[in-house]
This record gives sequence, structure tokens and C-alpha cells, in this order.
Amino acid sequence: MNLPKKNKIKSKNQRGQSLVEISLITPILLIALYIPADFGVALFMGNLTQNAAREGARIGSGLQKTGGTAPDLVYSSTEGDTVRTAVTSRMPATLTNKSVAVKFYTGTTCMEFIEVTAQGDYNFFLYQLMRLFGATVNNSVPISRTTQMRYNYQPNDNSTPCSTATVL
Repeated sequence: MNLPKKNKIKSKNQRGQSLVEISLITPILLIALYIPADFGVALFMGNLTQNAAREGARIGSGLQKTGGTAPDLVYSSTEGDTVRTAVTSRMPATLTNKSVAVKFYTGTTCMEFIEVTAQGDYNFFLYQLMRLFGATVNNSVPISRTTQMRYNYQPNDNSTPCSTATVL
């Protein structure tokens, strides 16, 4: 007759033990699951930054030169501002300290092309957690992507890339 009573007391103690184990394991499990997600988001931000730089280079390669005098037109700051605005509007909002650099490589007997560099800082949530526990880590990680694209309005026989850059 005493046997069922012992089993009942034993099962009550085990239920409390399971609750304590779950409450101790859950924060560690959540952090372990969030770390890959955080790095995945950073990778996605890099991909969006690359797409913005590529789109800016595509837009810039199709713009007509407006600076200088005919027939020696040059790629001016007006075109550079157009490219910079297009890239900045396409960059992810979660990046801080965004910057866009536009270079146009020009020459008379070489292949002209445009180079667009988009950069921003990404703040990892993991780094914020590490600082919470006393670790010394950077506040953010820079994400920088560069794209080069051939300028559309030039002769097709120019095959060697130009080496003189105009920074806009």
C-alpha cells in the first residue's frame, strides 16, 4: 500500500527538476540559435550593399557625359551625384555611416569604365551581448563592396582598361 505513495512523491520532485533544467538551458539555447541568424543577417546586408553598388555602376555606365566641351566631354560631378544618390537610396537602412565613392576611369585609346564602392557599418547583436558580459569588442563591422562596369558610350575596339581615374 505504501508503494503508490512513494511513486507519487517521486514524480512531483521530477517535475520541478525539469522546470529548473528548462529555465537554465533556454537562454543558452536561444543565444546559440541567434548567432547563426545574426551572421546570416550580416551576410544579407553585404548582399544588399553589393546589389546597390552594382545598380549604381549600371546606372553610371549608361549616363551621358555632360562636363567639358564638345567633342571632349567628360564625366562630371553631376553624373557622380546621380550615381551616389541611386546607390545610397538602395543601401540597407540598418547600415550606419554609409558612404559611396564613384571613380570614372577615362582615356582616349583605352576602355573607359566606372567603379562604384558602397560602404556602411553593421552592428552585430552578438557583439552587444558580449559587451553586456564584459567583453571588449568593436561596436560595428564595416561592410564594403566595389563594382566596376564598362562605360557604354565608347568604341568597342578599346580593350585595355584605362588607368587614370577621376574621383567624383
